[in-house]
Amino acid sequence: MKCIVRLLFFALCSFAAFANTALADDDQGHHHEDLTAAQLGTVTFPVSCDPSVQKPFERGVALLHSFWYEEAEKEFQQIATDDPHCAMAHWGVAMSLWHQLWNNPDAKVIQRGLDEVHQAKTTDGPTTPREKAYVDAIAAFYGDPKKLNHEARAQAYSQAMKKVYETYPDDHEAAVFYALSLLASEPHDDATFANRKQAAAILEQLFAIEPDHPGVAHYLIHSYDKPQLAQLGLPAARRYAQIAPAAPHALHMPSHIFARVGLWQDDINSNLASIAATRKTAAMHMGGEGHQFHAMDYLIYAYLQSGRESDAAKVIDEVKTMPHMKSMYGADFDPQTNALTKFPAVYDLELRHWSDAAALQVVPGSLRGDQSITHWARAIGAARSGNLAQAHKDLEQIEVIRTEFVAEKKANYAEAVGEDYQEAAAWVAHAEGKNDEAIASLRALADKTDKLGDEPEGIPAREQLADMLLEAKRPQQALTEYQTDLKLNPNRFNGLYGAARAAEAAGKQNDATEYYALLLKVCEGSSSTRPELSRARELVAQK
Repeated sequence: MKCIVRLLFFALCSFAAFANTALADDDQGHHHEDLTAAQLGTVTFPVSCDPSVQKPFERGVALLHSFWYEEAEKEFQQIATDDPHCAMAHWGVAMSLWHQLWNNPDAKVIQRGLDEVHQAKTTDGPTTPREKAYVDAIAAFYGDPKKLNHEARAQAYSQAMKKVYETYPDDHEAAVFYALSLLASEPHDDATFANRKQAAAILEQLFAIEPDHPGVAHYLIHSYDKPQLAQLGLPAARRYAQIAPAAPHALHMPSHIFARVGLWQDDINSNLASIAATRKTAAMHMGGEGHQFHAMDYLIYAYLQSGRESDAAKVIDEVKTMPHMKSMYGADFDPQTNALTKFPAVYDLELRHWSDAAALQVVPGSLRGDQSITHWARAIGAARSGNLAQAHKDLEQIEVIRTEFVAEKKANYAEAVGEDYQEAAAWVAHAEGKNDEAIASLRALADKTDKLGDEPEGIPAREQLADMLLEAKRPQQALTEYQTDLKLNPNRFNGLYGAARAAEAAGKQNDATEYYALLLKVCEGSSSTRPELSRARELVAQK
């Protein structure tokens, strides 16, 4: 499922189009001006504008650092109105248009960014060499629309920000924005995490100096958002929500680390707070209402890992009643469609409701990437419930989608859908008795995804490999794979239960009891009626 998550990212990014030109629809009341440093964090960014806009400018930068791009753009536009000679106000708008860690702007957004850069360079107000360096850096990103692809833009911006960082070593904002640029320009499929480690090294030094800076804590979390690095991100995760308690994304972001390390209640608390904050600010006509779907995604995942499947079901039911809204990706795209695709698919497969998964229907109006998720879940559900004819039909549909992306030269999309196919096809092969072929295919996928450490929002390929080995009556091999996966994805419900069953089958009763006991601890306080927990209680009680 990790390939699905990445596909989701690319699919949503492709819809991050020119949706901010009509801000008036969302701007029935300006409330960001009421937000203080105690609510957004402390930022120091002197500019050569009228002194009356200095605090609003720093508030705009703080909004940028918490990815509240909708409100940041409004803030900088207001500054440009209040001080028409403020060149850096246009820098702020240009920065607000590019959502660095999730957005590949289309040609219209690029042109709008170029227009803001032009305004910044031609506004007749005073500018310092430092300010001009910031403007030149974002100008390097927007560049020539006909010559640069997104990766080249991101790299050009990062190189320009490196110069700002090196030229002005006492400017902490230059260091923070350079660190973010390293994350935004991270090479595709880099298993060394070189950019992340470099960004973290810069940010850790600042974290000790500026513990209330929103960007420092936020970008540290992103730097460490890999299973191999996640433990290092706990201090920043514990801090960020305290720094910027009014920013919905600041309340959600710690859950990226909590999910990595299996702290499910912390994960749940973060996302409940984020959803509540999003709805509160949306009621005040502030931007970013669609951010809550991302928080719901993490919330459902945490509920399922901690024996709170009834709570996960309630979230899914709630989504069905929610109205159309703009997504966090900046486009006039209804995230409800994606949620109604992904949430039930993950729910049914996590709970091993194979027949229910096989019966899932493509959500009307869903994108092709979402349709791949549905066919992926249907194929696995059908294969594991004995309906091979249906499983093959769903595999064919996934392949149709992949082929379309290949024809359109959308390599990342095609790769992600190809991984959907590979995972589902392995379960079909297993159901057909082709265990060696199925196991080899899943192992290759698990090795790849483990190295890349994609977001923990779905069922790990290695856990599925372990499940398959256990069903193939290879318990010791299965146990080894469960143990490997639990190091990367600790405290997952099915990983712990599978490890316990594999240990039992391998004659390692003490190990089995430890895994069952840990599962019960992880689900402590839940009202789950899952048979796995009943079995765990029985066997632990026998010891």
